[in-house]
Amino acid sequence: MRVANRVNVAAIALVAWLPPMAAEKPGLPKDLPAYGEMKAVKTPDVKEFKLDNGLTVWLVPQAGFPKVAFTLAVRGGYTADPKDRPGLADLIAATVTQGTTNRSAKQLAEEVASAGGDLSADASADSIVIETSVLSAKTDDALRILADVMAHANFADSEVEIAKNNLISGLEASEADPSFLGRRALYRAMYGDHPYAVIAPTKDSVSKTTAADLKREYGRRFRPDRTLLVIVGDFTEQGITPVIKSNFGAWKATGEAGTINEQKPKQSVSRAIVYVPRANSVQTAFYIGEYGPTRNDADYAASRVATAIYGGMFGSRLVSNIREDKGYTYSPNARLSPNRTAGLLITGADVRNPVTGASYNEIQYELNRMATTAPEASEVESAKRYILGSTAIALQSRQSVTRTLARLWTDSLPADELGNQTRKVANVKPEDVEGVGRKYFPAWRATVVAVGEEKVIKDELAPFGLEFQKAQ
Repeated sequence: MRVANRVNVAAIALVAWLPPMAAEKPGLPKDLPAYGEMKAVKTPDVKEFKLDNGLTVWLVPQAGFPKVAFTLAVRGGYTADPKDRPGLADLIAATVTQGTTNRSAKQLAEEVASAGGDLSADASADSIVIETSVLSAKTDDALRILADVMAHANFADSEVEIAKNNLISGLEASEADPSFLGRRALYRAMYGDHPYAVIAPTKDSVSKTTAADLKREYGRRFRPDRTLLVIVGDFTEQGITPVIKSNFGAWKATGEAGTINEQKPKQSVSRAIVYVPRANSVQTAFYIGEYGPTRNDADYAASRVATAIYGGMFGSRLVSNIREDKGYTYSPNARLSPNRTAGLLITGADVRNPVTGASYNEIQYELNRMATTAPEASEVESAKRYILGSTAIALQSRQSVTRTLARLWTDSLPADELGNQTRKVANVKPEDVEGVGRKYFPAWRATVVAVGEEKVIKDELAPFGLEFQKAQ
């Protein structure tokens, strides 16, 4: 755990609480019609069952458009990686779809393409997911291919080397991206030695890993009792169920199961500005994090609404302040980043060098305003409409539905939580937002990462009386 540095409280209070000189908001046209009634989001009905081998299956039949989306979620992403191989899950995801004992990488790609889709895999903190979307007439073919990948991936030496080279090249490119540098520094500062601190593998981790290592980890992780299959699209439950059973029913776990780190990370707040030097940068990229809720927490819905009011939508307070009013930045933003056992509230803003200090002051002001003042009813109403409207649009995509359901399952939430979440958002009241504002938003809880010219960062942020700590 990091040892906290001393804070010049007086300096922060003097600067951070100076009220912004915001321009008066222009009024809306007098003849603008009133909002219509807020409608409930139509969420899918999920059919659930489990195979004898432990595989969980969630089905969402949707007649009409002749395509079917599939997501397979395997529990344990970075949280299942060995300590000396951070980000190994990324290399597994990059290689697991590159051939089986029955099909080469080329054959897999060609078969999926002939079905009207492609095959992809991705790793995150808590899971590895494999996805595809095909024409509904090719549903049986897709299930055969996916079952083959889940049970018989072979990690050919040549494919592993290609994937390793690609990952290393991608990492080298990311090192030039301030958003990658900022996120990496923030997660390391806040999560310490917990797997949630990892956002990507290291070159050393990728270089050391062999095809044999990947085969061993594949056996430890890809197990039916740790996997969810979600299917959404043009099929019938009666027609697809026997096909699922015939293809996935013979899949058996082999060897010893790998461990998954289920511990909650320790919480520590850096009292220093964590900075990432980036020579000749004309901007400072801020990544500011505070510990927030998980999807399982009772105040998650209220926190979503509060985040939208603060900086999570275009009409938010932060956007209105440092973009629309002051022109410090083009696209400030805020988002909740919940994992299975911990969550973050993240503020991001790329600001011009000369206004680095002024921008930080306004961000602190807006965080503290959320923590100390009740929102207006109109703000809450707008935020709820934004969240519910965005959800309704997202649910038009079948692949978005499979991914959303997979995230719920990974977090040990039931399928009907998809509908419950929208109802919870619709029922959020101003006093609920005020409560999570006091809990999650106070600026003193924030760990601040700044990426940019070192001298600019230190000169601009010196008036706040904080110490500086170079990112690890």
